[in-house]
Amino acid sequence: MNRSARPGGDRLAKYLAHAGVAARRVAEQEYIARGRVRINGQPATDPAVRVALGDLVEVDGVAVRPEAPVVFAVHKPAGVLSAARDARGRTTVVDLLGPQGVRLYPVGRLDTDSEGLLLVTNDGALAHLLLHPRHGVPRTYAALVRPRPDATALWRLEAGVRLSDGAARADEAEILSRAPRGVAEPATPPATGWLRVVLRQGRNRQVRRMCAAVGLDVLRLVRVAFGGLHLQGIAPGGWRRLTAAQVAELRALAGGSVRVPGRGRGGSDWDR
Repeated sequence: MNRSARPGGDRLAKYLAHAGVAARRVAEQEYIARGRVRINGQPATDPAVRVALGDLVEVDGVAVRPEAPVVFAVHKPAGVLSAARDARGRTTVVDLLGPQGVRLYPVGRLDTDSEGLLLVTNDGALAHLLLHPRHGVPRTYAALVRPRPDATALWRLEAGVRLSDGAARADEAEILSRAPRGVAEPATPPATGWLRVVLRQGRNRQVRRMCAAVGLDVLRLVRVAFGGLHLQGIAPGGWRRLTAAQVAELRALAGGSVRVPGRGRGGSDWDR
């Protein structure tokens, strides 16, 4: 099927992303390239094919169509998987939302042992936008570490450390007097301290590995903000649906036209 030159309509990969099947790149690699997609009964293996109004698009024999985009902010507890589903029956972040009538998946991931703010959506295009390294959407973490961090550790995190998969640096690193607002704080173990770290990268276990590189062992890791969205007000295991204005701000932030105000070294927005 060669309809890529046909004007009008979305490209197939974009259509699948808007239908909640997967982000564009995943749709191209895992669905279109593998022959799992048909348009009006014909195989469609070109991601540039245009889908016109009235076309029937099927994935694995099931008709799909664009859904109204939704985005949820979820407070992922430790032990919950950052996935849409799990073959072994373990609880996933999507399970926490219950039935929503659309196909949902997380925007990126948090390690199973980590907790905090995770976005869940059916909008593959938005997910791709937020995760693309070019856009550098900030993620803010609170880490309980041992031993207590000092100025040297902060300097090394911000200057950059060498990891097995390349150099990494914190956009900001700050010592907190206690856990930030919205993070339950049971008895703090001796010789430990809280650290705030802002990253514009999203590599595997990055905060934990960066802290290890400067001699800090992470005992607890909580993502407390993603862009301008904050964890405060969402209980562990809870969630809230983002408003249209909040989603628009996320899109604009990834496009570089909205600036999230920085927090000074005083940390008044983070300490209780």
